[in-house]
Amino acid sequence: MDLFSYANQVENSQAAPLAVRMRPRTLDEFSGQHDIVGKGKFLRQMIHADNLPSIILFGPPGTGKTTLAHIVANSTGSHFEKLNAVSAGIADIRKLVEAAKERLSFYRQRTILFIDEIHRFNKGQQDVLLPYVEDGRVILIGATTENPYFEVNSALLSRMRVIRLKSLESVDLLTMMELALKDKERGLGNLGIGYSKEILLKIADISGGDGRVALNILEQSAAMLKGIDDPKLTMDVLMEVVGERIQTYDKSGDSHYDIISAFIKSMRGSDPNGAIHYLARMIVAGEDVKFIARRIVICAAEDVGNADPQALVVAMAAAQAVQFVGMPEARIILSQAVIYIATAPKSNASYLAVDQAIHDVKQQDCGSVPLHLRDAHYQGAKSLGHGVNYLYPHDYAGSYVKQQYLPDLLIDTVYYQPTENGKEKLIKQEMMKHTMTNR
Repeated sequence: MDLFSYANQVENSQAAPLAVRMRPRTLDEFSGQHDIVGKGKFLRQMIHADNLPSIILFGPPGTGKTTLAHIVANSTGSHFEKLNAVSAGIADIRKLVEAAKERLSFYRQRTILFIDEIHRFNKGQQDVLLPYVEDGRVILIGATTENPYFEVNSALLSRMRVIRLKSLESVDLLTMMELALKDKERGLGNLGIGYSKEILLKIADISGGDGRVALNILEQSAAMLKGIDDPKLTMDVLMEVVGERIQTYDKSGDSHYDIISAFIKSMRGSDPNGAIHYLARMIVAGEDVKFIARRIVICAAEDVGNADPQALVVAMAAAQAVQFVGMPEARIILSQAVIYIATAPKSNASYLAVDQAIHDVKQQDCGSVPLHLRDAHYQGAKSLGHGVNYLYPHDYAGSYVKQQYLPDLLIDTVYYQPTENGKEKLIKQEMMKHTMTNR
């Protein structure tokens, strides 16, 4: 059976889900992601030239990652293989790579390997791929909903191009659903369903930028209308299909990113009620609990900081616990962490300090490391002045020792300015003692 033959048979079957049947076959049928597949854009040009490099397709569910892989499979002259990281192992990878080597040697044909959910591969499995991506034996396409900079080995990632897909816009979802309602071969065109633009936009709002969810809702709504004369898609039908989910996304039409933004700003603003409300909206909408946990960890460091160092400990414990426990109980762990961080004293002093330091390093000559701070753990270092006159704090009861730490060009520069909030007030008092001592 040829490449993706079975998948194509399923797509052409009326028994397959609407989202599968309506999967775009070419880039011209593809909805959304104009920044990466629009006319003249990198990915479109590489696909048309059949000269695709190894890439990571990173984005939320239903944004077209697998669809792009299908389009590549249908348009490439290379051999195409597909693995799912959930079920594949190292033996599967080695077998495919060995076949790719023979194909390249005997037929001068490249092999494109598509790995869905590549973030589920462990470090050992990812390490196996590295030499084969590096020597060009396989062109790797990895698809992931998780940030590849956290989930994919840096060595492998450095040899691939990360392409970020965004949640689909309402206009893209509208186009997709209208096509499905009119298409008589693969879609719902033979059912003659009446609809309004407003009702389709409502489905788009509920779908949260996920094309698969939008088409699933449309298909379920169509099923509700079977056997009805003059079928029409109405709000009553939609309520029967999605129920409480309408309330989650109703009225303001908040996007995925708006809710995340409101969630973070509520924690930052010390409002536990607002933070818990937006947490609940994300949970009901099916947001990935690992994504929520990461936002909590970031907020603990960025907005609470040293005003309450325990906040980061609580956030990290929650991030680990939700993966260990899973839903639905993970909601309780998230709630505890959110309330702790929302009610903790706040300071962004650490965040401001590192950003200002990074700015200086990028924008100006910061000078050399002072000689007494340089590495002196090798023969001949002292002859270069390295480590000479360094004052070892533990020889002074482990307390602050007055000596130059910043380079000459940055003497007296202050990056960290503690606030009067929480434990940071104590840090500030201790630093003031050091200042007074130095006078």
